[in-house]
Amino acid sequence: MSDPAPYRWDSEVRLLAWLATCVSVFSFLFYFRHGEVLLYGDAVAHMNIARRVFDSQTPGLLQLGTVWLPLPHLLMIPFLISDSMWQQGVGGSLPSMIAYVFGVLGVFRLVRNLLSAGGELDAPARVAAWTAAIVYGANPNLIYMQSTAMGESLYLALSVWAVAYFLEFARGDSNAVVKCGWCLAAASWTRYDGWFLTIVAVASVAVIARLSRTDGSNSRPKKRELKARHQERAQVAKFILITAAAPALWLLYNGIVYRNPLEFENGPYSAKAIEKRTQTAGTVGHPGSGNVAAASLYFLKAAQWNMADKEWLQKTWIALGLLALVAIQFSRSNPMPAYTVSRWLALGLLLIPLPFYALSIAYGGVPIFIPAWWPFSHYNVRYGLQVLPGFAVAVAILMHWGMTWVRLAGRLRVAASLAIVALVVTSYFSIWHADPICLSEAKINMRTRNQFERQIAGWLKGLPADSTLLMYLGDHVGAAQQAGIPLKRVINEGNHRTWRQPADPEGLWEHALSNPARYADYVIAFEGDPVWQAVQGQRLKEVAELHTTGQARAIVYQTR
Repeated sequence: MSDPAPYRWDSEVRLLAWLATCVSVFSFLFYFRHGEVLLYGDAVAHMNIARRVFDSQTPGLLQLGTVWLPLPHLLMIPFLISDSMWQQGVGGSLPSMIAYVFGVLGVFRLVRNLLSAGGELDAPARVAAWTAAIVYGANPNLIYMQSTAMGESLYLALSVWAVAYFLEFARGDSNAVVKCGWCLAAASWTRYDGWFLTIVAVASVAVIARLSRTDGSNSRPKKRELKARHQERAQVAKFILITAAAPALWLLYNGIVYRNPLEFENGPYSAKAIEKRTQTAGTVGHPGSGNVAAASLYFLKAAQWNMADKEWLQKTWIALGLLALVAIQFSRSNPMPAYTVSRWLALGLLLIPLPFYALSIAYGGVPIFIPAWWPFSHYNVRYGLQVLPGFAVAVAILMHWGMTWVRLAGRLRVAASLAIVALVVTSYFSIWHADPICLSEAKINMRTRNQFERQIAGWLKGLPADSTLLMYLGDHVGAAQQAGIPLKRVINEGNHRTWRQPADPEGLWEHALSNPARYADYVIAFEGDPVWQAVQGQRLKEVAELHTTGQARAIVYQTR
């Protein structure tokens, strides 16, 4: 394999990084000013999982819990040490904002690797790379999500860089495969999508490594070539070890701490368990449950909603993606078989979200609700953002193809390019006009919950500053955060030894539930939660009862 061509676009990369940073900062300030950074309940939960690692009655890494993977929480910790950054949500947003900038740069680099012909960088590839970066970075839903503590921005950046390094490995840079491995390992500690992506990426690297040994003539390899092949094998071995270590460590952690390596998959807080509880309450299964075809359609529709608000524009994006697959076949390619095949493998890696979410919806208890189809609501529509890099690359492919291969007069080529630009602008304008669907999802699903937590926070602020609270934080941890009450003042469900199943008889949580007056000054009980059940019949002094439509009522008790 030949050495990769050097890139001399440092000034363009710096310009792109500066533009992406400006978009990130100004959009965050906009949403922060409008009080929309903490709309998602999951964003609040992510921040408080990170916070309780050092701010808890029982601090430590075991506070990371299970189900949610640990990397986003670990990255937030340095920013959440500040009480104000924790209370206002800024500390949770910063890792997402940084990841957004790196994601834009990653898409730029990915398209350069994909479309540079024979290792040479030309003007069409440069234009295509800028087009992809703009399609990715200007997406209104991603711009909103990167201003929150949600994990979409981080995972997208890691997956994009993994594919970019994969292409560089295919071009001949054996060191790039190790970088790809680190990105995949980080992605595997961010979202479970990364586990599926890693499996396919490892198989793809094996294919490229095999093909690379057949490139060139059939003559006996020289000593220099043998040394290069030996180095490549060593780097591939490192890649496999790195990518395998991330999920293995998580399985080991769950096995040691929860006595169940698959606690995140089948434990009481898993998606399957939550779905089972809702079905027990009398609800029917979610759309696509047990049906891979229907699940695929729901996920594709969610992806379309993240690209445009109008139905005809949504269908156009799907058609554009299919056309890009045709166009890549006719674009110039590197003469090396390994690199030619890698272009298709890279496109396959970008499409991994489709089979992963189809299987997750059908068999993993993961629902997606979209406003256009039954049950005509918003839930997990943000998962459709996982296809955004694929759409961005598709637009870049068509732009490149139109500039290099379409046999049209100059004016027609310009017209074709402007048509692509017009599609992107019209699609994104339709989203801004109607509100990004990820923002709408948060507003609709969390409206009453956020109102309720503000009401509770108002009461908590009036309690003595040195008082200790007993409260189940799983549902309304945002109330303590908004009130600015350190979590070390709150005895909660995380204050016990998790490896003692089903309960820890010596745990602080269990002791406080059995005798609240001994351990806490105030008790906040939400109807039906463990604290509510524990205080029944204990004749505690009720000081407040709080109600919000759609939420279980809360009662504040004084124990001393």
